[in-house]
Amino acid sequence: MSNELLIGIHAVEAALNHDVANLVELYIESGSHNGRLKELGERARELGVKPHARDRAALDRMTGGARHQGVVARYNAPAALADSALPELVEKAGRGALFLVLDGITDPHNFGACLRSAEAAGVTAVLVPKDRAVGVTPTVRRASAGAADRVPIVAATNLARALKTLKDAGVWLVGLAGDTEQSVYAVDLDGPIAVVLGSEGEGMRRLTRENCDFVAKIPMQGDVESLNVSVATGIVLFEALRQRSAKR
Repeated sequence: MSNELLIGIHAVEAALNHDVANLVELYIESGSHNGRLKELGERARELGVKPHARDRAALDRMTGGARHQGVVARYNAPAALADSALPELVEKAGRGALFLVLDGITDPHNFGACLRSAEAAGVTAVLVPKDRAVGVTPTVRRASAGAADRVPIVAATNLARALKTLKDAGVWLVGLAGDTEQSVYAVDLDGPIAVVLGSEGEGMRRLTRENCDFVAKIPMQGDVESLNVSVATGIVLFEALRQRSAKR
């Protein structure tokens, strides 16, 4: 675990609701008339966490000027899982296994938004490379609205090898790219699958793409060349849910 700051109402509220044991200290702006801050303080006391009053200037210094909404917490963040956890995750999920693979996302807001969509879609886990990608930072936690601590995150030392582990466990890999003819709506997304998306600028790396069983695109009209990675993530994950629901 690492001691990190949780910044903002959503991030702190999620920790209180889902992982209060790892909440170390809570700071709430003194003199604030924000009713949600008062509710957070009362909720924290009920759970055995004493809120400490701090003025806005102190919170600004603590967060380096980030938009904290009057509440900051110190939090023992759970460590990401190793890729050795993948076979057990697949086995437990069975035919409903749904993984999200993000190959080199560097923008924390994009990563946070992807995690938020992943939680909403009920993904089994999110797989990311350990290096050359943004980690789970305070900005990611805030953008994810707490999903960063509710969705299992697997940090792979070697992403290509981790993808092979998924394939060996019976998971089909569906990559997203704009330079292919096959529509993602024509791909069978039922059963154990992993949706694979690349970085904001470069897309999937060569080895990542070569490991995919299918490569498909989201059909688009107009002159826009590509969608934001977090938007594309939401579209494909919920297409998978639609297909699975239709077959139940």
